[in-house]
Amino acid sequence: MVINTFGKPRLSKFYEFQPVEKQQELIRHVYAVLSNRPDNVSNFIRSLGAIFSPDTRLVYKHYATLYFVFLFDNSENELAMLDLIQVFVETLDKCFRSVCELDVVFNYNKMHIILDEIILGGQVLETDSVEVVRAVEEISKLESTTSAGTLINKSIPSWWAR
Repeated sequence: MVINTFGKPRLSKFYEFQPVEKQQELIRHVYAVLSNRPDNVSNFIRSLGAIFSPDTRLVYKHYATLYFVFLFDNSENELAMLDLIQVFVETLDKCFRSVCELDVVFNYNKMHIILDEIILGGQVLETDSVEVVRAVEEISKLESTTSAGTLINKSIPSWWAR
């Protein structure tokens, strides 16, 4: 999750199915926990309350106006998850040249592409931000060379001919 300091979710991705209402409730609860924490405490939270399963862990990092949050079970290493947040933020900085909240808002699709290059289906795929940036640039090139408009334009005449 990426949540701003006012509690507005800017990016959320769930790797286990949750109804939308449950997702919103989880985001609100995470924000309530984070907004009440002092700045000088650990970035690791183990006790999240009854809304989460007992083995759920939370790691977050607060940058400027954004909280970057990963929730995971106790089979994952907390320091590795904190490092993964750092990789995600470094990659965003490389893609957007000093990422800010507006980049997150106006480049929603690119944010998901970046996250999917790092984590897919809940499994970590890549931890090297240079490799992730390279993959995102290749995807951007492919998107710019093949547009949906050309595919639609080619199929319309054959459809009208029927």
